[in-house]
Amino acid sequence: MNETVIDKATFDKKVKQYWLVYWLFFSSILVISIPLIPIVIVVVLLVSQKILNAMSAELLERKLVVKRGILFKVEKSIPLEKITDVGMVQGPLMRFFNLYRLNFETAGQSGTGALVSMIGIVDAANFRERILTQKDELQMLNTTSEKASPESPNDLKELVESVKRIEALLEKQLNKL
Repeated sequence: MNETVIDKATFDKKVKQYWLVYWLFFSSILVISIPLIPIVIVVVLLVSQKILNAMSAELLERKLVVKRGILFKVEKSIPLEKITDVGMVQGPLMRFFNLYRLNFETAGQSGTGALVSMIGIVDAANFRERILTQKDELQMLNTTSEKASPESPNDLKELVESVKRIEALLEKQLNKL
């Protein structure tokens, strides 16, 4: 089933700088890892662009498809009707780089926290709003189609016959009394 792509997330290049500062901060906190800081810088600079290129999020008519990973590729399809919340998180370091993390939580997921989390989506608030709007439109469409679909004539005929049988049984029971 080919669905139309409604929106596609793009990722901010500042995510690479955020990851670098994040890892430098934690490397400098641990006294043992201070000598490893040059290695951390090289690794983050080499790997961050590949990680960023491997990340994608597409909003389709009925689902959100999230992909990421270099060595272990992960693709998750989240049906829009299962999404319960799309949270926006911005810590102090993220605020400095003007980045947000979107957390996608779904009904029926086990454990606490988000099922999927994506950092650095350009205009994250707009992407979040688009997901929630599409979810609402899909819900309204499903509700309207359920109300609009009339029962088939055969179903109605069977229902009438069933009611007549019940009435006949009740009449027999009343006559016995």
